[in-house]
Amino acid sequence: MGQADPTPVAVEVCRGGRVESRHRVAVVVADAAGRIRLACGDPALRVFPRSAVKPIQAIPLIESGAADALHLDATELALACASHGGEPGHTEAVTAWLGRLGLGPDHFACGPHLPSHMPTSADMQRRGDTPTGVHNNCSGKHSGMLSTAVHLGEPVAGYERPEHPVQMRIRAVLEAMACETMPEPPGVDGCGVPAWTVSLEGLARMAARFADPYDLDPPRRAAIHRLGAAMRAEPWYVAGTGRLCTALMQAAPSVLAKTGAEGVFWAALPERGLGIGLKAEDGAARAAETALIATLVALDALDDEARAALADFARPTLRNRADDVVGEIRP
Repeated sequence: MGQADPTPVAVEVCRGGRVESRHRVAVVVADAAGRIRLACGDPALRVFPRSAVKPIQAIPLIESGAADALHLDATELALACASHGGEPGHTEAVTAWLGRLGLGPDHFACGPHLPSHMPTSADMQRRGDTPTGVHNNCSGKHSGMLSTAVHLGEPVAGYERPEHPVQMRIRAVLEAMACETMPEPPGVDGCGVPAWTVSLEGLARMAARFADPYDLDPPRRAAIHRLGAAMRAEPWYVAGTGRLCTALMQAAPSVLAKTGAEGVFWAALPERGLGIGLKAEDGAARAAETALIATLVALDALDDEARAALADFARPTLRNRADDVVGEIRP
């Protein structure tokens, strides 16, 4: 017999009292010193963290001086860390930010898509509105990248390419926070920027050092504290209505959380100095969300009130077309 898969089945989808589907999920919890405190699955598993590392990618926005030069507030810093739903408040803030840069949606490399917030998307389609790059869930991140380029007098064109100074700075920060080198060549993220791979342990280490940057130099510590405070103050701008990142940070302000595509989650616990890196093997968001809540419960990071507020994410019910409950997703 071959070697057993080291990634455990962590989430089950049940219908009529029987298991219909199973999801394998790997998770690592690390502390700020880099020690693994909990691991399910292979800590060396390399993953594309995708949007989960947006809070790390936003660090140069502050370290470069761009955030201060543009007088960015907590809303805009939260958007720099965001995968927003394209709701009107999100797009209005991004549009205003671009205007202060003297730029427009055509300067975005991320491309357009309809909002992921379905009511907003439906309203746009009823009106016949065409989405622009502002509606892209990554437009806040790209606004931050453009801000850094403009502030430092770097070319705006090509800011998304790996060789551009904007992306080189971001790569250096990612590697420093993960304490590992990210191998060439990168993939390309959905929004056009380089998608580097990192070990699951490295992803957890990034989150832990964001939670407790005690050994980092003062400018980086200050940048991290400022970004974390913005996410905590404006969680709706990090994701939006009905989204786990927003709901989690509203229910449990002691947790900072960011999802990434293909079943990835990054979470920092500043009061505990811990970081979480999580990957659903099959890329299922439903598995990643349930597993993240289960991990936070196992770490005793959610009080009873927070658990109640997050129950629909922790153990979602399955409904048929008549809206009858027919099953559940459970850790």
